[in-house]
Amino acid sequence: MLFSYNWLKKYVKGLPDPQKTADLLIKHSFEVEEIKKNGNDWVLDVKVLSNRADCFSHLGIAGELAVALGKKLPAFVPLKAGLRRGKGGKFKVVVEEKNLCRRYTAILLENVKVGESPIKIKERLQFCGINSINSVVDAVNYVMLETGQPLHVFDFDKVSDVNFKVQSSKFKVLKKIIVRRAKANEKITTLDDKEYKLNESILVIADEEEPLAIAGIKGGKKAEVGSGSKNILIESANFDRLAIRKGSRSLGLRTDASLRFEHGLDPNLTMEAIGKAVNLIQDLAGGKVTGGIDFYPKPVNPWRIKLDIEKVGKILGVEITEERIIKILENLNLAVVKKNKDSVLFKVPTFRQDLKIQEDLAEEAGRFYGFEKISIQAPMVYLKPEERNENIFWEDRAKDILKEIGFSEVFNYSFISEDEKDLFGFNSADLTEIENPLSSEQKYLRPILEVSLLKNIKTNQNNFDEINIFELGKVFRKIKTKNEKCKITEERILTAMMTGERFCEMKGVVNLLLKKLGIAGASYEEFENGARINVNQSAVGCLGGFLPRILKALKISRPLTIFTLDFEALQKLSSEENNYCPISRFPSAMRDLAVLVPVKTKIAEVIAKMKQFGGVVTKEIDLFDIFEGDNISQGKKNLAFHIIYQSGDRTLSPEEIDEIHAKIVKGLEVEAGWEVRK
Repeated sequence: MLFSYNWLKKYVKGLPDPQKTADLLIKHSFEVEEIKKNGNDWVLDVKVLSNRADCFSHLGIAGELAVALGKKLPAFVPLKAGLRRGKGGKFKVVVEEKNLCRRYTAILLENVKVGESPIKIKERLQFCGINSINSVVDAVNYVMLETGQPLHVFDFDKVSDVNFKVQSSKFKVLKKIIVRRAKANEKITTLDDKEYKLNESILVIADEEEPLAIAGIKGGKKAEVGSGSKNILIESANFDRLAIRKGSRSLGLRTDASLRFEHGLDPNLTMEAIGKAVNLIQDLAGGKVTGGIDFYPKPVNPWRIKLDIEKVGKILGVEITEERIIKILENLNLAVVKKNKDSVLFKVPTFRQDLKIQEDLAEEAGRFYGFEKISIQAPMVYLKPEERNENIFWEDRAKDILKEIGFSEVFNYSFISEDEKDLFGFNSADLTEIENPLSSEQKYLRPILEVSLLKNIKTNQNNFDEINIFELGKVFRKIKTKNEKCKITEERILTAMMTGERFCEMKGVVNLLLKKLGIAGASYEEFENGARINVNQSAVGCLGGFLPRILKALKISRPLTIFTLDFEALQKLSSEENNYCPISRFPSAMRDLAVLVPVKTKIAEVIAKMKQFGGVVTKEIDLFDIFEGDNISQGKKNLAFHIIYQSGDRTLSPEEIDEIHAKIVKGLEVEAGWEVRK
């Protein structure tokens, strides 16, 4: 917001040069983004905080500077002419929306002579980004820049007349100002000759026939004050900040007035501002006050805050004397109501709407005492080792393991749609329905993670040759309790998917994951399309492919391999204990072995037999190929293994290796239907 340096000097005696003035503001109040010379003046672009509506004015900024220099805030100039509250004489004000207009002050000035403004006023308006119109309009704009209170002037003679019945047979011609909501599709032409279509959420100032202004935003063309205007009505009102904000956004119209109103103004400011406006207009254009109305049904009074002096030191980290605190706050126009031994009761002026609790007062004292005087001091605390969150620890461990082998983690919303419920065959009674879903796509809490992962695959299948993804998240299920009531449970599940028919590779991923989590005793109970994953004879998950029907419905063109693990169970089984096994100093040797077995034979069963006959020197057995089809007998499959032999205490001779290998071959061929291929 732009401020004139010369204007500020009018209120603050002894104000330093523009650069030092800017430094004072930066040090105690607000950032100054730019200082620019403009003729004989300097313009300061100040970034006023949103909770300091009182500083959207020259008086507000001058007050900050005055207190920073150890002086009191400048006082308002009182209204010269008196104001009869509640009686307008020749006009009447009707406020229909009392919640949106807390105060409406209006004064009628008659016999004014509208002309040009003095050069000084024109320059100050121009410096602050406002064009000069005429002496009356410039006067109210000038007062807005000075006090922060937007005002508006109407040509009183252009406001529609209304006949009011004063006796049984007599009528009196009056003007009627109405503060109301706009009617649906009502239109107004504003001062810049633009037409706006209004709606019922917008507040307007109207006469008996049509809107005269968009309340708190912009005036209308009908009652515009021009060179021929003789009688003017000055408006100084306080409108609801949210109503002005919504109206401004709805119309796409933001003005200097709406900016101030939407930050929240002090209702008591209307009288002070209109007093200044009347005085200035009378100085520039003459005129006589012939009536006025002040609608203010619920006055806002100063409030009180009790300040614990000792607590100020604890809040700021520096001790400030009681006398210094009181002087700073009194300079800010806070009045001491009562002093006790350890506390002071202050009365807060209504224009400081940001001061609500004693911490706010402590901050004010600190601002003007000088935050730079607070020494850097490490706090005295007792450090307690952080307790490890087991859930987060094991989740991170599992995620890191999968990321290290090429999987990407995905994050999805915990919802499924009605269509997805039908596709996967879920029963509505088993699902948790959202009471007020944001959309139809988020109707139920998800019972499995696969739904979300399949959507990820569908979205990305045309962008990547291979997709390996996983998600560790919560699923939500209904279970029946003993008394037949349904209880919703949250369970952590780990699900991973990879494109392609890669059962063995995915099984290797599961084995690696379990091994690195310190889980032993894993086994697989194979069935037609996959396998159940068991640990110590208890099921912890499953592994396999996905139904072609679902893939086709989702337009996923590739087969998928998936595993799902109950992470709650895995975490209970996980262990950080590791058995150290030294690396052998002696070389290893590798032999390949292919064995023909019945299709239903489990790979784990073949590996177990090989380890049984190979003994301790059989260090590792890796399956590298499975083949079924041409050149293989029907009902058979060919399994190819790498076998690594190594001893921990000597180098194995070729003869020893051949002997052990032959023993494995002989042991495998004993099994019915098994044949080692040579």
